[in-house]
Amino acid sequence: MRRRPGQNNLLANPVLVGAVTVLVVCVAVFLSYNANKGLPFVPTKQIKVELPNGANLLPGNEVRQGGFRVGVVDDMVPIPLEDGAVGAVATLKLDQKNGDVPIDSKVAIRPRSVLGLKYVELERGASSTLLQDGDTLAVTQASIPVDLDEFQNIFDEPTRNGARRNLRGFGDALALRGASLNRTIEELPRFLEHLEPVAEILSRPETGLKTFFAELGDFVRIVKPIRDRYSHSFTAGADTFEAWSRHPEELKDTISKSWPTMEVGIKSFRVQRPFLVSLRNFSIALDEAAQELPRTLPRITPALRTGIPVLRRSPEINGELAKTFGTLEDLMEAPGTGASFRGLTTTVETLNPALRFLGPYITVCNYFNYSWTNVGEHLSEPDPTGGSQRTLSNQAGQQVDQSDGPARNQRTGVTALGAAYPANGGQVQPNNPQQFLHSNNYTAAVTNDGKADCESGQRGYIEKQNAYNPDPKVKTVVDPHIPGVQGTTFTGRAQVPEGQTFDRHPKIGPAFPAELDR
Repeated sequence: MRRRPGQNNLLANPVLVGAVTVLVVCVAVFLSYNANKGLPFVPTKQIKVELPNGANLLPGNEVRQGGFRVGVVDDMVPIPLEDGAVGAVATLKLDQKNGDVPIDSKVAIRPRSVLGLKYVELERGASSTLLQDGDTLAVTQASIPVDLDEFQNIFDEPTRNGARRNLRGFGDALALRGASLNRTIEELPRFLEHLEPVAEILSRPETGLKTFFAELGDFVRIVKPIRDRYSHSFTAGADTFEAWSRHPEELKDTISKSWPTMEVGIKSFRVQRPFLVSLRNFSIALDEAAQELPRTLPRITPALRTGIPVLRRSPEINGELAKTFGTLEDLMEAPGTGASFRGLTTTVETLNPALRFLGPYITVCNYFNYSWTNVGEHLSEPDPTGGSQRTLSNQAGQQVDQSDGPARNQRTGVTALGAAYPANGGQVQPNNPQQFLHSNNYTAAVTNDGKADCESGQRGYIEKQNAYNPDPKVKTVVDPHIPGVQGTTFTGRAQVPEGQTFDRHPKIGPAFPAELDR
């Protein structure tokens, strides 16, 4: 028996044919699955692109150049951008056969279909510097145009409702107005003929039309908070104009007489302006007082209830008060009253500076009481006939200095009364203590800022205080002020009483030398 030709062919084996078929199907499925990530065994390189946002870009989307596919999007991850916003970085896998990518290249995310599918459009630059595998394009080199879905998002529900109301309003405005529209279209060419020269004048820079619209915008912005009252004024104005239209003759007479009235009003307002300014200020103050009334009326009402009976009895008092005012008027009309007041004014002007200077000696240092305390000792100095004034010891007469000092054989004294040379440690009698001139009168009571500086009676005899004589041998004390702040006395105050005006130096007489106020 002879075999048929071809029985030994491999294709005749059904198992082998089935295995080959399954292998081909698997390879086709593998290639189809990986097509979005690039075909296998095709050389590629990766570049990264920073994007302002993801823009619905997905791994597997195409990268195109000039409409041709040159790669795919391999990965998308979120990243923080330099301005703090959250963006994305896309990894693009590009085919090597399409050439290198310059560093100044740009990318754009564009829609591929109305269903939201996107692709990356690559626009190659002209730089000679090329991107290497793994390099990144900055976010400034990527753009995301507005898509159709984003544009449609402006038509949200409030916008749709507004458009619906506009259409309804336009329809109602045009309904049953066909004849008017036809008449408008008929007259429109003639209107536009006259409108052209008007528009030409309005377009000139000196017309200031741009400024007009800017000021009109400011006017609308200012009127916006009071728009309800402003619209009401038009409604009230319409009612007023409707009433005027019923009496045209009276309106004509009013208009004809308005101009002379305006002229008089302009002149009158110039005179009334101060009154109106005062009225405005008074109204502002009255408004503030009226706002306080709800809070203060509960307290004022009892006072008014008490005052009403008092006011009813006031006529009797007013009668006596009228006599008093009459007598006062006679007094003011008397010739000597004016001279008395002028003398009183002069007295006050003279007395006030003295009191301001003497006040701290009493209120701060309490020297007035101290002086009366020492009055009892005023005549207690023993002498051959009984007693004498203790102050006489401070008014000693002049003596001849018998020491070897610069004042030898000169008439010296411990006071400033007639001495030829001030006492400066000389001896008027042998074996007597040395004498020094102490003439620091009118010491201070307070400092310039009102603190206690009671210099008199605060310490013993100081040795030297003479600003005008720096000679160390001269130890006289003639400067009125002691350096430093001496503080208060035992029963005095540490500070000028609150509300009291004071002066450290007298305001009358010669000015106090600054070098002595230490």
